[in-house]
Amino acid sequence: MNNRKSGILLHITSLPGAEGIGTLGKEAYAFVDFLVETGQKLWQILPLGPVGAGNSPYQCFSAFGGNALLIDSELLMQEDLLTPDDFQAMPRFSAKKVDFDKVTNWKKSLLEKAFIRFQENRFNDYSNEYSHFLNEHGWWLNDYALFISARNYFGGLHWSEWDRGIKFREQGALDALTAKLKKQIDYQKFIQFLFFRQWHGLKRYANENGVQIVGDVPLYVSGDSSDVWTNTDIFLLDEDLNPTEVGGVPPDYFSETGQLWGNPVFDWPRLKERQYDWWMARLHFNLNMFNLVRIDHFRGLESFWSVPADEETAINGKWIPAHGYEMLSLIKSQIGILPFIAEDLGIITTEVDHLRERFNLPGMKVLQFAFTTDATNKDLPHNYDKNFVVYTGTHDNNTTLGWLNAVAEEEKEMVSKYFSTYDSIRELVEMAMSSVAETAILPMQDVLELDERSRMNTPGTPTGNWGWRFQWKQLKTRQKNFLRETTLKYNR
Repeated sequence: MNNRKSGILLHITSLPGAEGIGTLGKEAYAFVDFLVETGQKLWQILPLGPVGAGNSPYQCFSAFGGNALLIDSELLMQEDLLTPDDFQAMPRFSAKKVDFDKVTNWKKSLLEKAFIRFQENRFNDYSNEYSHFLNEHGWWLNDYALFISARNYFGGLHWSEWDRGIKFREQGALDALTAKLKKQIDYQKFIQFLFFRQWHGLKRYANENGVQIVGDVPLYVSGDSSDVWTNTDIFLLDEDLNPTEVGGVPPDYFSETGQLWGNPVFDWPRLKERQYDWWMARLHFNLNMFNLVRIDHFRGLESFWSVPADEETAINGKWIPAHGYEMLSLIKSQIGILPFIAEDLGIITTEVDHLRERFNLPGMKVLQFAFTTDATNKDLPHNYDKNFVVYTGTHDNNTTLGWLNAVAEEEKEMVSKYFSTYDSIRELVEMAMSSVAETAILPMQDVLELDERSRMNTPGTPTGNWGWRFQWKQLKTRQKNFLRETTLKYNR
């Protein structure tokens, strides 16, 4: 019973603060203090990569890079990389929702100033640390810095539309462009240095206070990414380096036509030939970044829904076998116990269950999915064992209050069998916390008892997502007390 624990799901971007977006600064440290005060042992976040179109943390320019928007400017000022004068033109930002374009424009100007000051005045203060960072991360950082610099040079075009020599990574063309864009490349490396410096400071503070960080690894990477550009052979691409097949899921709870993500899918036989080196690097990297790692779309490691690239929906796809067993066996041989959480939602087969169980990975249960049929529903707590992480909802769900407000009539009848009133968030929280599952995680919106206006993401909608932010004034004393008391009551 010593392994029972609970935590909160909140992405860094959703933290409060004056910079228009959550950052790795004092508000993040204050959130760790809140977790400690209420007895929480876990802080689950979304992927931290540099986001692309739509601002989705699941569609990033790199599987390894960090999001520059999360760099805290106040920390840079404390280190003399910025001055108070640099903040004179700081715009007014919404405290409720991230305006990504507005934040990007402002923060870019600040980071450029910090880079100039770093080069001109402060380099010696960081020279050893910076040199160590470049040496430690060069295996991915050099390609990523060139990728972003080249992408800007080519006017934001997808890499498949760049000049042929760069697109196909001909060495002479790469050398010439690298020399031409040296200043821009150095800037991108510096930004990553700042991000990782601040991230590991925050992680260290959390760990020292008994809070573990749960990171998130999407199965797929964005087609418009440094990863695909530098590893075209491990994806299913044609001779012109365009995807022949893309990823998604068939029709499910979220969508009648399935979800068409558009990400290029892996060439698993080729990955095997390379001894899964890219995946090994990715997993080791994330285990250094986080204490636990949630593998998004885990079922894609057993078999994946492959859709012809010219399809408009995900309906006409097919299941293709993956090599997840071999890949997980390899990482297990290197590190022993696997600190992964398997996101096994949606259509799950016996083979996927066996893969998860073979490596003793906890799966996921979501209470918002529990009341659609009858007492045999697999998401009802009396139907699962302890090796699961139970959520009231996830970043892809409505908030629990929003879900309860919109619950269908047939679901209302089921809910009423378990709760005194079908609009009680607290009863669902207690159901999660009291369950046999070793881990219970609550979205921060459910702690704050917020409705659908505070939803993080609506799958299948390309815009308007990922912007929600909370404010400390929304957190009531009664909510904090309830969280702490419930955590103690159920031995979390």
